[in-house]
Amino acid sequence: MLFHASIPSQNPQHVAQVLAEMWGGFAAPFPSFPDSWMAVAGDDRGSIIEVYPHDRVITPGGGHEAPTSFGAGDTEPSRYSTFHIAIGTPKRADEVIAIGKREGWPAVRCTRGNDFFDVIEFWIENATMLELLTPEMQAQYLSFATPANFKAMAAAAAATA
Repeated sequence: MLFHASIPSQNPQHVAQVLAEMWGGFAAPFPSFPDSWMAVAGDDRGSIIEVYPHDRVITPGGGHEAPTSFGAGDTEPSRYSTFHIAIGTPKRADEVIAIGKREGWPAVRCTRGNDFFDVIEFWIENATMLELLTPEMQAQYLSFATPANFKAMAAAAAATA
């Protein structure tokens, strides 16, 4: 079960505010790391997305006495990565797409797999992709995302490998 995630951003405060808008939650400074913000869903799971400055990295810590550290990275970060996260929103598809348009960020409805479920690819700052699922899309996803379906997909992939 996912409770929180973090993403890089050129403008953490603004990105956290937009993400909080998608959830109907709120944005606030993230006290653990300087210049970071969080989008808080306000749900019963404590769901948040931490938004860090794009030029910072998190490095491993050594336990309670030597916590994870947060600081400047060694190299210029890549604009794109394989990272993405699917999150639910109570908003309608047209509302999500309108927010993307307002921000100047691509927001496109897409179908995943062989008509498995739909998502809206929402590209934060034109660089980090979130898959936003409206209530209708969440129902599609939950109908598809079963252990039996994932096992069948794995078996099919193994048979073609």
